[in-house]
Amino acid sequence: MGQSIGTLFPLRFRLWLGRKLYRPFNSSVVRVSRHRVIKGPCDPPEVEAMQYIAEHTTIPVPKVYKVHTTSDHRIYIEMEYVEGVTLDSAWRKEGRLTPEQKKTIFEDIKDYVSVLRALPPPADDLVASALQNPAYDCRIGSRFLGPFTHADFHSLLRQRMPLEYVESCLGDEVAKVHTTASYRTCFTHGDLVPRNIIVRDGRVAALIDWGFAGWYPEYWEFTKAHYDYFPGEDWWEHLREALPCYDAELAAERILWQMVADPGTPTTYSREGVVRKTPGSKPSETWLEARAGRQLKDLWSVALLSPRHSSGS
Repeated sequence: MGQSIGTLFPLRFRLWLGRKLYRPFNSSVVRVSRHRVIKGPCDPPEVEAMQYIAEHTTIPVPKVYKVHTTSDHRIYIEMEYVEGVTLDSAWRKEGRLTPEQKKTIFEDIKDYVSVLRALPPPADDLVASALQNPAYDCRIGSRFLGPFTHADFHSLLRQRMPLEYVESCLGDEVAKVHTTASYRTCFTHGDLVPRNIIVRDGRVAALIDWGFAGWYPEYWEFTKAHYDYFPGEDWWEHLREALPCYDAELAAERILWQMVADPGTPTTYSREGVVRKTPGSKPSETWLEARAGRQLKDLWSVALLSPRHSSGS
């Protein structure tokens, strides 16, 4: 299949022209033609998730046409432009959605989340990207994490605090969740909020923004849907009908959001005259060792040199 005329121009020029011809959606997404947008800088987990979901499910996700890399180690995804509006916009505009349409939209969301959770994980105890590489989530910080076990993930969430101190320092809610050894591993979108749901004609047209997606403990979809998003009360009521609810885990997460913000960011602090350091997050040593010496030229070789993440490699 031949290239379109638009794809023959350099990336920088296409982004510049797109900003002139179309109103940018936000600072990272530029419409470059009637049918395409370019998003970036992005990370490998987003590319992996979009391609994995497109291959293994019928969930509506924008088609990935091409992945661009730049000389300064940045990644851009050229993808399908999906007609519609964000659910955030439709929900807030009075009268735009009827009660019947809201019900149908949440039935769609419930169906798609059920499909995600039914995907067989590559391991029973895993936190990783779609293809078992490091994951990324702004809830943790600005650096990659894993692949590793649920126990390692929970340890990172509390900034490596030993379990014996958790109950006295962070409370019983966190202690109970972080000592639970029976969580399933489920594929998770990780940012299932209205701004990442495109609707058209009263139905879900696409789920977008898969940058935080991957394999996580089963409760992560529910707790992350509550993170850093504050819509009206009716949104929460509908959400509880669409997602399996994990109230104990949400209570624990809310404590951690306040008491251990950005656990993946390295910190240095002094307590009782002793200087202590927390290492933050980074790709697991096992994963890095598996890549060592192989001279791989893939998206991860670009991402690990990116100014956004190079300190975490």
